[in-house]
Amino acid sequence: MKLPKLAALTLSLMLPSLVFAQGMQIGFGSLQQDSDQPVEITADSLSLNQTDGTALFQGNVLIIQGTMRMTAPEVLVFYNEDTSGISRLETDGGRVLIVKDGDAAEADVANYNIEDGIVVMTGDVLLTQGNNTLNSNRMTADLNNGTAQMEGRVKTILKTEDE
Repeated sequence: MKLPKLAALTLSLMLPSLVFAQGMQIGFGSLQQDSDQPVEITADSLSLNQTDGTALFQGNVLIIQGTMRMTAPEVLVFYNEDTSGISRLETDGGRVLIVKDGDAAEADVANYNIEDGIVVMTGDVLLTQGNNTLNSNRMTADLNNGTAQMEGRVKTILKTEDE
């Protein structure tokens, strides 16, 4: 049996569970965290709050850590208690996009816990890996081990090499 036929047979057996699953574990390989890399943030404006240890970046926010890029209209940055670094990022104000190598994830909201390497994206989540796409209501990605859990109404489009 040729490989494309085998792949089609495997996909036809898996497809009902993939398309209608309420939760789905997927590989999230290239969106792994570069935790030893510094976090660089650029934006149109910045408001600092020394009382609670936060910084609000607004307008065309671009966050870079290693080869990973995140863009959003607005990002609230929470610093560690000792202000030695960033503990987490929360986006707001519109669509957020995270890109690394051939993978991209887009959603209405993203919360990135840098210390744990966990990104939770909610609201019309779209994950693109090469020619394949996955949609769901919520995605929890573990950037340390390169996996993600898709929850809610999950829909996937898997394309063969020929497509």
